[in-house]
Amino acid sequence: MLTPGTATATDIAAATAARVGTSPANLAKTRAAAEQFESAFVTQMLSHMFDGVGNDPNFGGGKGEEVFKSFLLDEYGKSVSKAGGLGIADAVQKEMLRMQEQRA
Repeated sequence: MLTPGTATATDIAAATAARVGTSPANLAKTRAAAEQFESAFVTQMLSHMFDGVGNDPNFGGGKGEEVFKSFLLDEYGKSVSKAGGLGIADAVQKEMLRMQEQRA
């Protein structure tokens, strides 16, 4: 039994998955999808933050730097999500499992 204040998001997701009858593979897929969503959100947030930052003349600037900046921001988003993120992945996974529970 999970007691308030002691359960992690992973514990809650696992308990919900067990109640719904979700397999561990499905639990892993919902977690991966939730982390992808959080990563995309963080990437968008960072892209708005970097809109006002111009190209660095030390690196040549130009179109190449613009293109690679988007790749860099995408990797930042993935890193933030993998490192624990903003808590969005936990909420998204919980909601995905809740929706599966309602279907069952």
